[in-house]
Amino acid sequence: MLASSTAPALDLSGMIVAIAQRRDREAFASLFAHFAPRVKSYLLRLGAGTEIAEELAQETMLTVWRRAAAFDPQRAAASTWIFTIARNLRIDVARRERRPPPAEDASQVPAGPPSPESAMAALQDEGRVAAAIACLSTEQLQVVRLAFFSDKPHSEIAAELSLPLGTVKSRLRLAMARLRSLLGDAW
Repeated sequence: MLASSTAPALDLSGMIVAIAQRRDREAFASLFAHFAPRVKSYLLRLGAGTEIAEELAQETMLTVWRRAAAFDPQRAAASTWIFTIARNLRIDVARRERRPPPAEDASQVPAGPPSPESAMAALQDEGRVAAAIACLSTEQLQVVRLAFFSDKPHSEIAAELSLPLGTVKSRLRLAMARLRSLLGDAW
């Protein structure tokens, strides 16, 4: 009796599949109306400010629209997939917030040219790092370049390479472990 008096359950997984297959705007609007407030609330609980939570909730839903084809209803529920996207976006923002701002005033710029000894040490270090990086697999090198040289967040790398986020993180972790073993504990 209780089941007949409640509204029918939304087929959230079916909506994502409809977005992936037909770019169904109605399904996306329903999914957005259902999840956007929940995702925002979740992000607020993770410590995001109101404005950031709102932006990340919208970014999460845009990612759902763009990456709907990557959703596999056999591997995870729609809510799990969507909240994982939100969590990863929040982690990316937190990482960016922890980075120090670039030097903007003259007091943070080195006073003069480096000493010959420090210049030579820097060149040797640069050579060691370049040789170690050359030992990485093509896949690991690709994610290292995007993460460290292009300063892209993991979620952006995953989208750019059409890889699952976990694969990107795994390749980075393995690459860093390989570099540590090649360069020694000082790195």
